[in-house]
Amino acid sequence: VQLQASGGGLVQAGGSLRLSCAASGGTFSNYNMGWFRQAPGKEREFVATTVWTTGNTYYADSVKGRFTISRDNAKNTVYLQMNSLKPEDTAVYYCAADTSYSARFSVTHYDYWGQGTQVTVSS
Repeated sequence: VQLQASGGGLVQAGGSLRLSCAASGGTFSNYNMGWFRQAPGKEREFVATTVWTTGNTYYADSVKGRFTISRDNAKNTVYLQMNSLKPEDTAVYYCAADTSYSARFSVTHYDYWGQGTQVTVSS
C-alpha cells in the first residue's frame, strides 16, 4: 500500500492543523492506521492510532485531549486533527499502516509508511 501525507505547515502556538494521509493499492479498511512524528535529533515516536478491527483509538500522553485521529474508509484516508498546538509538537509527521488485529504503538510494527509532512509551531 502507498501512503501520501499532507496538510503540514507553519502555525502559531495555540493554533490548529489537520493532517491527511491518503492510501492506495490496498484494502484500506483492513489496516490499522497510525501517526508518528520525528523531531530533529530525536527518534520517531508514536502519536496516535486507529484500530481497524474495533474502531478504537489510542494516543500518546503528550497529545491526548488535543489531537484526534479519524478515518474515512470510503475515501481511503486517515486524518489527524491537531488543536492547541505547542512548539514541542514541531516535527515531521508520518502516517503508517499495519495489518495487525490489535493496536500497535511501535515504529517496528508498522509495515508501510508515508513520506512525512512538516509541522512547525512557532511560539
